[in-house]
Amino acid sequence: MNARTFLVRGLLAGLIAGLVAFGVAFTVGEPPIDTAIGLEEAAAAEAPAEPAADEAHTHAEGEEGHTHADGEEGHTHSHGEEEGGITRTTQKTWGLATATIAVGVALGGIIALIAAAVAGRLGRLTVVGSTALVTALGFVAYVLVPFLKYPAAPPAVGSGDTIGSRTAYYFTFALISIVAMVATVFLGRWLAAARGVWTGVVVAGVAYVIVVTVAALAMPTVNELGDFPADVLWEFRISSILTLAALWGAMGVALTWLLGRVDTTPRATA
Repeated sequence: MNARTFLVRGLLAGLIAGLVAFGVAFTVGEPPIDTAIGLEEAAAAEAPAEPAADEAHTHAEGEEGHTHADGEEGHTHSHGEEEGGITRTTQKTWGLATATIAVGVALGGIIALIAAAVAGRLGRLTVVGSTALVTALGFVAYVLVPFLKYPAAPPAVGSGDTIGSRTAYYFTFALISIVAMVATVFLGRWLAAARGVWTGVVVAGVAYVIVVTVAALAMPTVNELGDFPADVLWEFRISSILTLAALWGAMGVALTWLLGRVDTTPRATA
């Protein structure tokens, strides 16, 4: 099989995975988001309004002066009706479906190309076995481990002033985890050839855990929860990881099944 065979089936598997992820996200993910948005809007409604004098300002141009208030030019909107007429209903249906499908297709293509690159290079694993391993290791390195350090936060959690730094922390740690996983695979291959498969897998796995643990302890900790309800936060984070697991799991199953159908044809003929 060539890279094109992998890529085409990876894109198709990503499409299937995106649809599955949409179903999970809509079913278990949207209810806690709606609750969090309701809490955010309630907190905004209860916040004391600033005096009008603080909003107004005066300036002079030559000998002519005039006064105007920012409120005359400003506008407010809620999550139910965003700018451009995008309603909350659209966000949680077509918007969510578009996002999960786009991410699924892109991710499926990437995983398929990586699987094509490592096919036949991971010991005695078949194409199906190596593809399944790539998907599983990708989920651990890119999703699970970073999630444990920097879990998802719902609306109304976190300051807008720190969103840039929090995003940078997450992707930095994810990059460390991915690089460590790639190094782990090379280490495992070398040890498996020199000391046996069992030794290679165990030592490489322990090495990965040590590296990401040290990195997690060294990276800054983010705690901006405030008095956000713990039950809503827990429900949101569980639904987030379930959605990601559904995306990666469905993609792995679909891709290995599609590749397996192609890989078994020459064997059956022989």
